Amino acid sequence: MGERVVGSNSSVNNMHKAANDNTNPYRNMVMDAMRMNQGNVSQCPIIEGEPNVDATRFFDLLKDSDEPLWDGCTNHSKLLAVAQVFTIKSDHGLSEAGYDKIIEWARSILLEGNRMKENFYAAKSMMKPLGLGY
Repeated sequence: MGERVVGSNSSVNNMHKAANDNTNPYRNMVMDAMRMNQGNVSQCPIIEGEPNVDATRFFDLLKDSDEPLWDGCTNHSKLLAVAQVFTIKSDHGLSEAGYDKIIEWARSILLEGNRMKENFYAAKSMMKPLGLGY
């Protein structure tokens, strides 16, 4: 695919330090799930080219951990919202249909243009790369 190394290991290491600053626990959860700890990030060169499937999933989850649930929302991200509803589903033994009803209700009271996943299947697809087994 013609990938080309264009940076040094230290710039990747600095990027990781900035991204994993413990201010967003859901971002840190993604980093942990994708095994992006200090040891293996510092050994990765920067590569120019299209990311592979795993890298794309990783970057999508990072985006979801930072993307607000709606424009202007400062306390909930897409990933946080899905993770919290999954926790409720798990803690209370809800069926997929029960989960979908909660989401239907939540989306009806959230602001227009919210980014809450529309049902269990969509949320499960988003969370699948984390390996949480919902």
